[in-house]
Amino acid sequence: MLLKVRMDTAASNEAIKQGALLRILEDTLQEVGAESAYFTVEDGCRTCYVFFDLADAAQMPKISRPFFMELGAKVYYVPVMNVEELHQGISAITPV
Repeated sequence: MLLKVRMDTAASNEAIKQGALLRILEDTLQEVGAESAYFTVEDGCRTCYVFFDLADAAQMPKISRPFFMELGAKVYYVPVMNVEELHQGISAITPV
């Protein structure tokens, strides 16, 4: 799964001042068992991309909560495949 978090600038600035931003990010990365995480700016907003294995969609509200509540973020979930999964998926396609 790709978790994309686009943070509100004012809310994330305040979280930095309060020492909460890194805590929120580190807690989330640990909670989801992130395979990798990347941080950048998108459309002028602090943005992070977290890749992890989402075992149960029911986890999404809990994972999203600190981003919504503390960072005023927009949160997106996008299913993704690694190379091994891509090979399995393409192998399962019956030729037309």
